[in-house]
Amino acid sequence: MNTEAEEERKARLKKLNARATQAKMDLHDLSEELPTNWEKILEVAQRCHEAHAMLMAARKEGVVL
Repeated sequence: MNTEAEEERKARLKKLNARATQAKMDLHDLSEELPTNWEKILEVAQRCHEAHAMLMAARKEGVVL
């Protein structure tokens, strides 16, 4: 049986996973549009990096979907 804390961690991981996936898609979309919007490369890449770093940190806490 799952505790409330476990459910909260799973929900957090699911949210972080969705955020990381969206960031990945944003970076992919930007790459397909190049050289249009080349100025946004660092911004989008940084957002993607941060989203994936947060996801990996949450996974290290022992929460697995």
